Amino acid sequence: MTEPGITAVALAVLFSVAPLGQIAYADQPAATPRIGVLDPSGSATWAEGFGERLRLAGYREGNNLVVEWRRPAETEKELRSAASDLIRSRVGLVVTLGTPATRAALQGASLPVVFLVGDPVAAGFAASLAKPGGNATGVSVVSPDLSVKRLELLHQLAPKARRIGHLVSLSNPAVPRVLPGLRAAARTLGVEIETIDASDSRGLDVVLHALPQRPPEALLVSPIAFYLARGAAITQAVRRSRIPAVYPYREFLTDGGLASYGPDLKLIGSLMALYVDKILKGANPGELPVEQVSTYQLVINLRAARELGINVPQEILFRADEVIR
Repeated sequence: MTEPGITAVALAVLFSVAPLGQIAYADQPAATPRIGVLDPSGSATWAEGFGERLRLAGYREGNNLVVEWRRPAETEKELRSAASDLIRSRVGLVVTLGTPATRAALQGASLPVVFLVGDPVAAGFAASLAKPGGNATGVSVVSPDLSVKRLELLHQLAPKARRIGHLVSLSNPAVPRVLPGLRAAARTLGVEIETIDASDSRGLDVVLHALPQRPPEALLVSPIAFYLARGAAITQAVRRSRIPAVYPYREFLTDGGLASYGPDLKLIGSLMALYVDKILKGANPGELPVEQVSTYQLVINLRAARELGINVPQEILFRADEVIR
């Protein structure tokens, strides 16, 4: 059954470009490695990078590798249930996107885990980036610094905005580490951060429905995994309310978002596939250093800027990795 929020286009990419997403059949050879993917985001871009790198490493779904995909909704209960389901399916390794999904997988069993999280050390998933220990490793994105950079970018694009909405899931355990730095940066810029909590799909629907009634003057969208799965709904609601917004990933701009600043999800998918390959070949995840992403993409959508009447400063255009015209 198609999960809510996964678009038909995203599924087409996942299954045509990355056939690893197909469900395994019961008659697979017993020796075939089985991995699970716990992905609340439904990101076609991430899945493309993940699948391409696995194929370059020589894996073929249905031949010498089985991948079980679980794209649950966003609540902790659903994530725990999906993680337990993967464990029951006898996978030997779990790939997770986001802090809540990683926590659910690590609480469920002692299987190797390859994660994408903001700060794995602060979250308790790794003893250190150089030698994580335990049974998990993967890719780290430094979320606190990124949130401040996104706020600074938004201030440049909408310098008159004083009430900045911050769309965020307060139930996400990574969020408390981000908020103090973001609020300090807001005081420096002379703006006010208004927290807009949307921790599940129902809460997000309420927020998006109410957005036109009292819209913030500008908006920051947090890198919450399930927000990617609802990216079209978020972007369209923001556009209808004519709110300048900065998003965490380029994928939001395909639906008309103004700007994004964050990591390349295709590259991250590729990096995580490399860890999967190493672990399947016998490497101990606790001895594989966590890859800390240090390169980020700035993408500007000039079509959206014109729609909002924003004259994007030349300084930003010169810095941009991509400009959508």
